[in-house]
Amino acid sequence: MLMMKQLAEADLLSCCRKGEEPAWEELFSRHYASTIRFIFQLSPALSLEDAEEICQETFVSVIRNIETFAGHSQLQTWICRIASNKAWDHLEKHKAIKRGGGKVTLSLDAEDAETGLTLDPPSTLPSPDVLLSRKEGMEMVGQALASMGQPCREIIELRYFADLSYDEISLELKLNAKTVSSRLSKCLDKLEKVLALIVSGKKDPVSSV
Repeated sequence: MLMMKQLAEADLLSCCRKGEEPAWEELFSRHYASTIRFIFQLSPALSLEDAEEICQETFVSVIRNIETFAGHSQLQTWICRIASNKAWDHLEKHKAIKRGGGKVTLSLDAEDAETGLTLDPPSTLPSPDVLLSRKEGMEMVGQALASMGQPCREIIELRYFADLSYDEISLELKLNAKTVSSRLSKCLDKLEKVLALIVSGKKDPVSSV
């Protein structure tokens, strides 16, 4: 096991693909804790038990799909993307049970179209990027993110939760840096509008997007 700990990630992955159990154990050791922290902060609706369940599902998916990981991004980033999809699927299932079914999705292609959001007078809230860096704002942010489509959630998660640079996000999403900057700016604007609705208490943010 000591030798596994000394392996570079590319070599560790090679051992995993060969089915070497010590290599998988080392991969879990390196990435499990950071993945469960990532999942837990995605939404206040997730309990620690939920996060653990989602994390386990994530690593089952990692085992099954390790051959598809081409190494164009960091392994932890790839794992976080899988975890994010698993987490939001988990939340959608629970919402569907509570609401009697039905999903709400939002396409990034509709960013400039009418969203149905009602803009209240300027909020006294800190900006979304400031809230994203503060623990006390995460509950509201989690509510807001839950009401947004996957493209916006993904870029915000990669920037603020996975702590990737613009260049790293660019590589991960196969976008140029200017597009990353523009998309993130639009998504933060959208997040700010949804946060304003949550604070006003006028609408259920999930039903208003």
